[in-house]
Amino acid sequence: MKNYSAKEIKNIVLIGAPGTGKTTLAEAMAYEGKVIDRRGTIENNNTLSDNTDIEHEYKRSIYSTILFTEFMDRKLNIIDCPGSDDFCGSLFSAFKVGDVGVMLFNAQNGWEVGSEIQARYARALRKPVIGFINQLDADKASFENTFEMIKANSRVKPVIVQYPVNQGAGFDSFIDVLLMKMYRFKDENGTREELDIPAEELERARELNKELVEMAAEHDEQLMELYFDKGTLHQDEIRSGLKIGVANREVMPIFCGSAKRDIGTKRLMEFIINVAPGPMKAPKFLTTEGEELAAEASEPTAAFVFKSQLEQHIGEISYLRVVRGKITEGMELVNTRTGNKEKISQLFAVAGKNRIKVAELSAGDIGCTVKLKGTRTNDTLAAAASLVAVEPIVFPEPRYRAAVKAKEQNDEEKLGKLLNDAKYEDPTILVEYSKELKQTIIQGQGEHHLNILRNKIQNENKLEFEYFAPKIPYRETITKVAQADYRHKKQSGGSGQFGEVHMVIEPYYEGIGEPKSYKVGKGEITVNIKGKEEYDLPWGGKLQYYNSIVGGAIDARFMPAILKGIMEKMDEGPLTGSYARDIRVVIYDGKMHPVDSNEISFKLAARNAFKEAFRNAGPKIMEPIYDVEVLTPSEYMGSVMSDLQNRRAMIMGMESDKGFDRLNARVPLAELYRYSTTLSSLTSGAATYSMKFASYEQVPSDVQEKLLKAYTDTDEE
Repeated sequence: MKNYSAKEIKNIVLIGAPGTGKTTLAEAMAYEGKVIDRRGTIENNNTLSDNTDIEHEYKRSIYSTILFTEFMDRKLNIIDCPGSDDFCGSLFSAFKVGDVGVMLFNAQNGWEVGSEIQARYARALRKPVIGFINQLDADKASFENTFEMIKANSRVKPVIVQYPVNQGAGFDSFIDVLLMKMYRFKDENGTREELDIPAEELERARELNKELVEMAAEHDEQLMELYFDKGTLHQDEIRSGLKIGVANREVMPIFCGSAKRDIGTKRLMEFIINVAPGPMKAPKFLTTEGEELAAEASEPTAAFVFKSQLEQHIGEISYLRVVRGKITEGMELVNTRTGNKEKISQLFAVAGKNRIKVAELSAGDIGCTVKLKGTRTNDTLAAAASLVAVEPIVFPEPRYRAAVKAKEQNDEEKLGKLLNDAKYEDPTILVEYSKELKQTIIQGQGEHHLNILRNKIQNENKLEFEYFAPKIPYRETITKVAQADYRHKKQSGGSGQFGEVHMVIEPYYEGIGEPKSYKVGKGEITVNIKGKEEYDLPWGGKLQYYNSIVGGAIDARFMPAILKGIMEKMDEGPLTGSYARDIRVVIYDGKMHPVDSNEISFKLAARNAFKEAFRNAGPKIMEPIYDVEVLTPSEYMGSVMSDLQNRRAMIMGMESDKGFDRLNARVPLAELYRYSTTLSSLTSGAATYSMKFASYEQVPSDVQEKLLKAYTDTDEE
């Protein structure tokens, strides 16, 4: 296999709603480039993409697959992405290294929620798109309806390059209004004949050609002048204008075909090669310092790892794009995150599970290497003489969380390792042991996302585990001033224990003034500040700790022990055992014994005084609130809103967005368990949502009572 330069490479990402035929199109592209000599099918489990057991079981893409094809003396690197939003992490990785998206549409369904979601990701990541209306051989296919839906919903203006002559079960021909030719397909292997446009189609073809010419001319002043002078543009001039429009995300050229019957694949690939931006023209990669890295083979090497995979018998596989320079076998590079040297022992071009050994990869190319020591997704491998770190992929926030536990206690350690391996392969999976909740919490993009992971681990490792509702990380705080004192006294043989602490506590808030005096009961406590310490608590909020001891009532050496006792109780709050936050503590008096006083005595006295004061200070439980944004087809809006209100949501706003409604709400985390499943059920899988932590807010009194009772019952047990 030859080594391709940056100007001979195109990096494309196949995107679209589930069931639009991305994997089938990838197969047809590989076939047309002679990478395979016969096309596999999803039904027969023999495609280059969707090559894992779990994908065979579900008959759909779950992981992104990297493959390539060679066509017109060019190399097309293709990344076939899952359509389901539960696996959107793959799309973020793919778009980091892909320069253009090919967005597929099912001609029976048009613009679906999956189309909207993936179009939003392409927009957010500023990637140009080419449209391909697929499955025109289906009985209910409608090119016209699909195009109108794209026109109504897409933020990028679509323009027709091809349209079908005889869509439906007999579909075998389309007219290309860029080339002004009709193509008829003789078989299901892409064999085509080029014909003149029939007389009955000529008027429509000319009208669409005029629209295409005008669209191309819009993006270049010289072309616009040419168009005004000549009244038209020739093919190369049209391509030149479309190049600019596509690269600027202002135009989405629309193609048509049937990937299953290899109709339209070649023309799509020809257009990608002639018009789509490649590594030389696409926006440059940025370093973490904001420096641009051009795809120049003569520059010092820098390669970005965008996907990591563990494969039995091989171990770790690192998929990378060469950002600049060249990578050759035997080369030593530095991982700029760890500082470790990594030797590139082998290099491969990738076609799904098939890996073709190559001697080198040049700037702009995509391939993989194996058995790197400590390199993972988002790492940069760079030449030692010019260490740069490529700006990392920013993955979406998790939307689903669950507690996880092995069915057999003996399997806990093994499960932990397998879950960490899953994190290595899929950075949108987060796993951590919560010291606060005393649970292992796993987070992902949805219930289906985590169920697929469980199925994979159980099938491959014969290890069973379960998900269940995680505890909620509540916080405890106070709403008013309270005073307490506590004497710890213990006498046994020899030295005893004695410590007495008097304290005042009050709520802390930003901008609070220094304490001067407190009215407590019938008396008043004057504060003489001797020392002040302020702590940003690891779990959020603050603790202010004041020493206001006068006359040596408590020796200064015991003040750290008092603070330690308070912190221990804040670590396990008095109401529910949750972390306490946003409290000011003033130690204003106490007593000590010349013999029996020690640090443990004052720590215990402080703990108990704090506990008593806390219970008298109008204690409140606070719960985590999340900003939730739901995107749903308009017809489901009522059901979605009603469900959210039943979850104690506060609706913050609604807006319509081209056939979809966007609803913003603030929802307690306690009410969001399995929300992805409910939303899917309410909307027949047509809605999606995102969530992000917003703040801690006080729980309603009825909820607080239930939580207190539950904690008391558990405590008694």
